[in-house]
Amino acid sequence: MSVIRHISVRGRVQGVGFRAFVEHEALERGLGGWVRNRRDGSVEAVFAGDEAKVAAAIEACRRGPMSSRVDALYDEDGTGTDLKLVRPGEWFSVLSTA
Repeated sequence: MSVIRHISVRGRVQGVGFRAFVEHEALERGLGGWVRNRRDGSVEAVFAGDEAKVAAAIEACRRGPMSSRVDALYDEDGTGTDLKLVRPGEWFSVLSTA
């Protein structure tokens, strides 16, 4: 079954390669979506695809790359509207800070 999940990750998650880590995890699993930094210091991402693969990507985000520290991860249902931010021609986009 296909799902869309919207997450927000707080902690030491900017300046440590977290977006590249999320992009790699998503592409390795064949997931669509996007990731971006937020001005409040968090990282936000949307994953779309097979439920088990999305769950595995979110679990990887709970750990993050080696140089990060995840203090909290908020996970909620996403919508098709969330996917409109994906750049044309890309399956998973790394977006500018919002």
